[in-house]
Amino acid sequence: MENTISIHLSAVSKKFTKEWIFKDLNLQITPGSRLALLGANGSGKSTLLQVISGYLIPDSGKVNFTSNAAEVKQEDSHELISFASPYLQLTEEFTLKELIDHTALYKPFLNELKTEQVIDLLELKAAANKPIKHYSSGMKQRAKLGLAILADAPLLFLDEPLSNLDANGGKWYQKMINEYAAKKTIVVCSNAIKEEYAFCEKELNMADHKGI
Repeated sequence: MENTISIHLSAVSKKFTKEWIFKDLNLQITPGSRLALLGANGSGKSTLLQVISGYLIPDSGKVNFTSNAAEVKQEDSHELISFASPYLQLTEEFTLKELIDHTALYKPFLNELKTEQVIDLLELKAAANKPIKHYSSGMKQRAKLGLAILADAPLLFLDEPLSNLDANGGKWYQKMINEYAAKKTIVVCSNAIKEEYAFCEKELNMADHKGI
């Protein structure tokens, strides 16, 4: 997977009711870069990530995706993104095996990984045939993160990735990033939990872009 995707934010602003969450934000995210969006709860970091990904539309400004300087159509940008966050829900009636098979239909995995290989990498083999609704919060988070990291997509967006993970889950997360996201562009939202974004070379503090 060759990563040629750049993301450009030009004077992007977002508000809720009359309050600006961030205003006139300019940002360039280059292929293969790793950016941490930092801030306390309510600072707007998750909102910014959703604006970058196209889940939310900015109130002003523009977000552009380009590949080798050629603009990517907005309707095609979702194919470039894999996303994991605590607020995104899994289909709880599925077993893990069914969830992986379903995911692969619209977002193939890196290196043409097979279902059993993905299950092994998630370290959830003992629960592969159990419905997701019976998973613990940590197991669900591991499934969300694993499916996002292993997706054959150049852009990886993670919102508070260590939510609900214990110490062993945190080590697993670091290993997965190191082994399977080396060529991806990564944007991570964090409440300044260093283990979530230790691999990022750039940081953006939401307090510096608070709208007035």
